[in-house]
Amino acid sequence: MEVTPELQHQLNRIDEKYKAINQNTETHLEGLLWSKPITYWDYIQTDALLNLQIQRTTLPDEMVFIMYHQVNELLFKMILWEIDQLAHTTMPTTDYFTEKLGRISRYFDMLTTSFTIMTDGMEPEQYLKFRNTLTPASGFQSAQYRLIEFATTDLINLIDNRFRATIDRNTPYEHAFEHLYWQAAGKDYTTGEKTYLIKEFERKYKKVFLDFMEEYNTINLWRKYKQLPQEDQNNNALIDAMRHLDKTINITWVMGHFNAAKKYIESVPGNHEATGGSDWKKYMLPKYQKRIFFPELWSDDEIANWGENV
Repeated sequence: MEVTPELQHQLNRIDEKYKAINQNTETHLEGLLWSKPITYWDYIQTDALLNLQIQRTTLPDEMVFIMYHQVNELLFKMILWEIDQLAHTTMPTTDYFTEKLGRISRYFDMLTTSFTIMTDGMEPEQYLKFRNTLTPASGFQSAQYRLIEFATTDLINLIDNRFRATIDRNTPYEHAFEHLYWQAAGKDYTTGEKTYLIKEFERKYKKVFLDFMEEYNTINLWRKYKQLPQEDQNNNALIDAMRHLDKTINITWVMGHFNAAKKYIESVPGNHEATGGSDWKKYMLPKYQKRIFFPELWSDDEIANWGENV
């Protein structure tokens, strides 16, 4: 192999890299002799990924249900990955903010258009059988989705609409946590007591949530938007992108989930609860909670009619 000037330049850069961390370059170069060439399946960890689908029943459509929710969680991770980069950039440029916002929106667009997999991809008879083996687990217990909410908007916008007037930025996080909108769905609506569903959810994630709430209190997407130059905050294209994300997450995505649940839960006569026992209609329908991430970007009439015309 001829050591051209270009190759020598690369070797010098490699040497500088390892010297900077007090490593011996020759040792690392020799290690290349014994390393295996990378393959697609090793890099993606295909075998591990495809062995994560463990059915609890013999019903074939349960596999659809499992894989669909695992895909959702992967997309949630991608969304959090983008938000984390933006949130921890001290003074993001408008172009950088717009790029990250576009990525996040595309991930959620993909999520919202995927609900036909749920609504049309399973036989109701099979779902109503295997769902009983899932109790008391529920999609309500997606921790990543809660983290996305905390990282996107000011905490006050996630508080149950009935208690917002009593909570402000000085309210202790523990108190605010107890008044988040989804707390109501985790309580027995006949007794007001917390269900096993939410007790287990809190046992596993409450500390993570409290730490995350504090971390993102001043660096969530809304706060990053407010750091942009005033001229850019007033840019119609950027405002439309923010509104699109807000509506996609809090109306389109929620209604897709609601309609899928409605189709299966109400596919047979009688009163039916969600797998976790929650009052799922009042928890899910946007018009009840008026969950809006960027209320300053919507008119009073739009807020008053939030989620009504869907």
